[in-house]
Amino acid sequence: MKLLVTGGAGFIGSNYVYHVLNTHPEDEVVVLDKLTYAGNLDNLAPLTNHPRFRFVQGDICDRDLVMNLVKDVDAVVHFAAESHVDRSIEDPTVFVQTNVIGTQTLLDACRKNGNKRFHHVSTDEVFGSLGATGMFTETTSYDPRSPYSASKAASDHLVRAAYHTHHLPVTISNCSNNYGPYHFPEKVIPLFITNLLEGKKVPLYGDGMNVRDWIHVEDHCRGVDLALRNGKIGETYLFGGRSERSNMELTQTILFEMGFGKEMIEPVKDRPGHDRRYAIDPSKAEQELGWSVQVPFLHGLRKTIAWYKANPEWWQKLKNTSPVGAGSSRPTPSNSPNITKPKTLLDEFIADVEN
Repeated sequence: MKLLVTGGAGFIGSNYVYHVLNTHPEDEVVVLDKLTYAGNLDNLAPLTNHPRFRFVQGDICDRDLVMNLVKDVDAVVHFAAESHVDRSIEDPTVFVQTNVIGTQTLLDACRKNGNKRFHHVSTDEVFGSLGATGMFTETTSYDPRSPYSASKAASDHLVRAAYHTHHLPVTISNCSNNYGPYHFPEKVIPLFITNLLEGKKVPLYGDGMNVRDWIHVEDHCRGVDLALRNGKIGETYLFGGRSERSNMELTQTILFEMGFGKEMIEPVKDRPGHDRRYAIDPSKAEQELGWSVQVPFLHGLRKTIAWYKANPEWWQKLKNTSPVGAGSSRPTPSNSPNITKPKTLLDEFIADVEN
């Protein structure tokens, strides 16, 4: 199978590329990534000369580019997204452009190229916030609370509409919070780990009682691959780590594992619209796909800490670079082989959103 993986230079996307190439020796992978602030070619550096891998720098909103790439593959696995909640609060427009218009552009290309197989990677944040009990399932009503989750919810609906309207062979997966190698260091686990490695305090939102379900990225990537190859067309599958922790508990665990105490916690004002609790019930994926968690949280966290300790050149470069706004492109290194650079990206979608 030949796959187009969008957002494949990002955290989860790059881990998925490694999973496919290591697990399926006959598969080929083409990565399409705009290289915004969170897209990083260093994530894919070991694949520079891999015979079954190709990288294309480009925008999923570029219809001509997307059409040409989809024409030459068997399936699309769609990771590309603007995903940082705080950034979405500051500038929602780019989230609509990428997450909504970009997804529709890919769906159109799949439909016009003979109804290519399409798997859409989404988030549990589309379901809103839970109370003290209960879990999200595939039938939970949507209730997004931030511009980010609203844009992802819209993209989910577009994928389902393509299935019902055009019979496009789609599956969707929604996942809980990921962690693991190549995680951009603005996200909570890598931020805390790298701050502590630098001797800095860790910022904890509000009272620290917001609860998240954590899943190692390797488990998530296995789930996505199973949904792509074995999932029932038109269905949604939820992947969660069965590992709920409050942000305070998560913080204390990281501090303990790295040999620090609570004096390294710096309380900060809570973010607007901060959902209180997420939790996923992955029973459907377990029963229908044979998927299960294989990386227990504490083991995965220790592996992640070890990875950041062993790869300071990767994360220091990102943290020492001036912040890049969401949607801004990272320049492509001139000596990066195996890369196709397209013509100037289309601007019409930006105008569509702004008007």
